Amino acid sequence: MEKRELLLGDEALALGALHAGLSGVYAYPGTPSTEITEYIQGHPLAAARGVHRTWSSNEKTAVEEALGMSFAGKRALVCMKHVGMNVAADAFVNSAMTGANGGLVVVAADDPSMHSSQNEQDSRFYGKFALVPTFEPSTQQEAYDMAKAAFELSERFRIPVLMRLTTRMAHSRAVVKVTEPRAENELHAPADTRRWVLMPGNSRVRYKGLLDDYARLEEAAAASPFNAYAEGPDKRLGIIACGIAHNYVMENYPDGCPHPVLKLSQYPLPRDLVRRMASECQALLVVEEGQPVVEEAVRGVLPGPLPIRGRLTGELPRTGELTPDSVRAALGMAPHRTHPASEIVVPRPPALCQGCGHRDMYAALTEVVREEYPSGRVFSDIGCYTLGWLAPFHAIDTCVDMGASITMAKGAADAGQHPSIAVIGDSTFTHSGMTGLLDAVNERANITVIISDNLTTGMTGGQDSAGTGRLEQICAGIGVDPEHIRVTVPLPKNREELKAMIREEIAYPGVSVIIPRRECIQTAKRHNTAKNKGL
Repeated sequence: MEKRELLLGDEALALGALHAGLSGVYAYPGTPSTEITEYIQGHPLAAARGVHRTWSSNEKTAVEEALGMSFAGKRALVCMKHVGMNVAADAFVNSAMTGANGGLVVVAADDPSMHSSQNEQDSRFYGKFALVPTFEPSTQQEAYDMAKAAFELSERFRIPVLMRLTTRMAHSRAVVKVTEPRAENELHAPADTRRWVLMPGNSRVRYKGLLDDYARLEEAAAASPFNAYAEGPDKRLGIIACGIAHNYVMENYPDGCPHPVLKLSQYPLPRDLVRRMASECQALLVVEEGQPVVEEAVRGVLPGPLPIRGRLTGELPRTGELTPDSVRAALGMAPHRTHPASEIVVPRPPALCQGCGHRDMYAALTEVVREEYPSGRVFSDIGCYTLGWLAPFHAIDTCVDMGASITMAKGAADAGQHPSIAVIGDSTFTHSGMTGLLDAVNERANITVIISDNLTTGMTGGQDSAGTGRLEQICAGIGVDPEHIRVTVPLPKNREELKAMIREEIAYPGVSVIIPRRECIQTAKRHNTAKNKGL
């Protein structure tokens, strides 16, 4: 009997990987990718097989750990959000040079419209940059099926494979047909390890091979079942629809699209199919989520002038998520009738939870800085505590990327800024804050670092934090004077104690660390519920 499951796009990909014989998932949590790893962590098949499913310290270490598993012959999955690809880029690009042994699939979940991110990116650029094949599912069923196909392609060509999701695909549900799980690979390290040693002499040979393989990868994309050319009688327009954007096109044609449609879900770009459409149609419309990756590529492969429309030409919006309505406008169709927005409902901005330890930390910090150091600057980081920028605190001056709080505070101190205060969370600190602290210690920077420790990765749902219970030892090991590593419990009754700590450490001419530590109230609630249930 055929099995069906109702799954998020993230869950469908995760289950597809498990059924493809996965031996390990490596990831750092980040919306909208988090649920992939969480699904594997909670799945009985992963437990029964002993699949590795512990969170990594950051995305770079995740790729390197997965590459090691691939070297040993097993299938490995890496998961991250789009900005995590920036962290992982060194390892990812070089993994294309080493190649894979066991299948290696890297998943990047992009976030158009920045629902929970500091920027918009299109991870397909990384696939093009690294010269690796890329998959982009248009449905949850494809997310499931592509996981198996990606591992097979990786082992066939001995190369990592990139899979790109977007928020809408990751966090929407559909019924998925599933198959029986495949067995894991046997342990088998490569007999010849020459290609895995990226010395210049080896790398030059490997890079030539990578370029030669790219033509075969293009042939594989052209023959892929995930790419499809659908004929249409009205050839005034040809539509190239990528990934989830294919759905937005077809939703506007419930009775079938009158125009030829090239559905793209596997890259490199199948140039012959594009040229076929160009030869048959008077104009092309490229519909893709994210940046104009395919639109630019199409302009590069067509031999002659042909109107090409899309995000670059303004028919589709340059930023944000596509919708069926925005695609409808690009197709020249009249808009659907809509109801006016409610005047009763007002937006509710995000805010720190009532009872959150970050609140008590910011209450103390802002009182000291505003009243006693009006020229002070607070450099913050990525996490729940970034909400300290909003009312009622207005406590931070910057938030750029993971770990930037400490390094920016150091740079400002180098310029003469005092006080220069960094606010970072426990998980972000072990992700990418530790190296900045080492720089500060080595140069005796005059900064105060507040590691607001809620004993979890709170922003993404309460995942384990790599440094839990060891932050003091880590800071001391890096070289911070133990007398200037201060720990307190952020509570209203302890506010004066915390304020005194902040004053004392601002006055100290060197690197000091204050650790206000109290468990995330949401994580504590879950832990108490589990304890009461006897779990």
